[in-house]
Amino acid sequence: MRAVVQRVHKAYVEVNGEKVGKIGPGMVVFLGVGREDSVKDSDYLATKISGLRIFEDNAGLMNLSVKENGGQVLCISQFTLYGDCRKGRRPGFSAAAQPEKALSMYDHFCENLKKSGLTVATGQFQENMRIMVDNDGPVTLLLDSKKQF
Repeated sequence: MRAVVQRVHKAYVEVNGEKVGKIGPGMVVFLGVGREDSVKDSDYLATKISGLRIFEDNAGLMNLSVKENGGQVLCISQFTLYGDCRKGRRPGFSAAAQPEKALSMYDHFCENLKKSGLTVATGQFQENMRIMVDNDGPVTLLLDSKKQF
């Protein structure tokens, strides 16, 4: 699984002009599921992301996790994180999971975040979404469950 994590002041997602997910300070997670991904990948990323110390403490150092900072998470499914642009000018998406698997893994990931005590908002799977992200920092990180070591 791949995730792009952004620290934000606020964020929201709209589908057909209607807000379907909204958060205040916290993080946005764009999550891509690959064909070879398993529940272990989902568990690893949920644990890693919920504990990422990317929020500033009183000394101005990035020492706090989203949970410790009282933040929220907006999680958006994004298969394009598995886009392969090495050949030609049109990305290929053959490494992305099929929709049924991707939805199951996405739901599992979001449930893990919720079980860790986080407030989690989501977009709508397989919908064209408009996403507003008010970056903080900016702090943007790329995580890949296949690159743990």
